[in-house]
Amino acid sequence: MASANLYTNTGQSSGNMPLSDDLFGADVNGHVLYESVKSYLANQRQGTHKTKNRHEVSGQKTKIYRQKGTGRARAGSSTAGNRVGGGRIHGPSPRDYSYSLPKKVRRLALKSALSDRAQEAHVHVVEDLDLTAPSTRTVIGLLAAMNLQDKKVLVVAVENDMNLVKSCRNLSKVDVLPANEVNAYQVLHSDDVVVMKGALARMEEVFGE
Repeated sequence: MASANLYTNTGQSSGNMPLSDDLFGADVNGHVLYESVKSYLANQRQGTHKTKNRHEVSGQKTKIYRQKGTGRARAGSSTAGNRVGGGRIHGPSPRDYSYSLPKKVRRLALKSALSDRAQEAHVHVVEDLDLTAPSTRTVIGLLAAMNLQDKKVLVVAVENDMNLVKSCRNLSKVDVLPANEVNAYQVLHSDDVVVMKGALARMEEVFGE
């Protein structure tokens, strides 16, 4: 059975915590992880790229000189794509890059990512933080006590805890997600995953079989 180091809410080690084999003991499927990361990054693209074609650039739209008798190649509009200052031929236009993977594939990718981190002992469980107000100093002290101050860390909270989010948002290497929104990309993007003790049950409820 997979396990993780258990820490108090001040970062002091207090033993080991067993982890669910369903989430943290699965076989790592590299291809599914690749597809999940590819889908996540594609869904982040805005797709607002745009260039002007020959009908949209500013310039003379009528024939610029007569067809015959000039000794030059025949030409129409000065905004044609083969002329300096003309429109872009087959240029990019706004499009939607997003696509979705089947639910089972997303679940398998998340389990593979969590299992990979657990196998390398990069999953840590912390007693739930009860922040009554945002405190970046508290989070910095917690990570320093766990020797994670210089690593990219994903913090998994029980729910969307705004005090915790505000405490971490000034830390460039720390991301916070509620347990029901954890995804394979964010897990792989981080060096270590810090899970609040109460979030483990929530993750098993949402993503378990």
